[in-house]
Order: sequence, then structure tokens, then C-alpha cells
Amino acid sequence: MTPAIRRKTWLIGLPLLLLLLSPTAFAHGVDANTERFLLANQDVAIGPFLYIGAKHMVTGYDHLLFLVGVIFFLFRTRDVLLYVSLFTLGHSLTLLFGVLSHITVNPFLIDAIIGLSIVYKGFDNLGGFQRLLGFQPNTKWAVIIFGLFHGFGLATKLQDFSLPAAGLWKNLLAFNVGVEIGQFLALLFILIALDFWHRHRSYYSFSTATNTLLMSGGLILFGYQITGYLIHG
Repeated sequence: MTPAIRRKTWLIGLPLLLLLLSPTAFAHGVDANTERFLLANQDVAIGPFLYIGAKHMVTGYDHLLFLVGVIFFLFRTRDVLLYVSLFTLGHSLTLLFGVLSHITVNPFLIDAIIGLSIVYKGFDNLGGFQRLLGFQPNTKWAVIIFGLFHGFGLATKLQDFSLPAAGLWKNLLAFNVGVEIGQFLALLFILIALDFWHRHRSYYSFSTATNTLLMSGGLILFGYQITGYLIHG
């Protein structure tokens, strides 16, 4: 491997490595201030829930890694909008339905599935299904289905705080709108970076390395969550 290739590989892999080694990298955690607010709040609080939703998505490494995989080979604006909308539809449905219907799932298992969604998208981008299995899953349905699991992850975390019934749907709707605002802001920066990279030959040269790193990150997340499930149940 030449020095130039090694340098570019580090430029691709270092941000993901730092992300995975960060203290919040393995859970849908919230900071202490947010936790205190959610535990103490007993009323409608549109502004704070907007902020919490946006913050959660901007710092939601797992959601963003999945979306990076989804849009990695999308070059038309309408395609990006379509797939992001499908993901939004999926996670919005289960976020709202899960909380309002008091449906929870084991947080370790749901986060493990979310990790697998990242593995799936990296594998799909590498052409793994066609090469190894001889078929191509419907990418649109896959994005919707994994979006449903991502939404259940959000719903499960919110229900840890026993949100009061008074004004619940208003707070929940504000949180969901905040999530979409955060997703838009994060994707804006990601799309700018990808658009800049599209113009260089290295984009295709290192697409394999990038998506292999996505798969590796997803497998690390999956392994961590499964280990947590086996230890803590």
C-alpha cells in the first residue's frame, strides 16, 4: 500500500473510529441535563422537545451512519429526497405509535438490529447480495423496514422516562419534528461533503473501503449490544 493510499484510508476511517470510541457511541444515551428535564417535566413543552429531538438526531451516530450508506450512491436530488423520506416515514410511524401505544422492546436488541441495518447497507453498496446470493433486495422497502426499527429505538428510549400523559402527543410531535430538523441539518453537511468528494476520482477508488468501514462499524455496534443483552438481559 502506497503512502498516499494509506493517508486517504486514514482520512476515511479516522472519523468513524473516533465516533465508535466516543463515550456515547454504543447507546441511545441522553446527557444529564436532558435526563433531568425529561424526568421533571409534567406539562406541554414544545420548544424543549424540539431541541431534544434535533439534538438526538444530530448526535445519533447509528441513524446517521445508516443514512450515509443509504445516500452514498445516490447522485440525484430527487433520489436522495425519496429515500430519506422513506426512512423518515418508517421511524416516525414507530416512534409515535410505540410511545402512544406504550409498546417497548428490549433496548439492547433493538440497538443490535439498528447495528445490523448499517451492516446491511454497507453490504448492499458493495454489491454483496448480487455477488454472493444472486439477488437484490428491494432497496426502498429495506429503508422503510429499517426505519421502523430505528423509530422503535427512539420510542423505547423515550419511554424510559415515563412521560406524563398530559400533553403527551404534543410533546411527542414536537420531538419528532425536532428529529426531522436535526436529520435535515446533519444530512445537509453530509451531502455537501459527499458532493465535494463526488468530484474526485478517489470517491470510487475508496468506495469499497468506505462501505467496508460502515459494515465494520455496524458489526461492532451489533456485537456490543448483543453482549449487553446477554449480560444484562
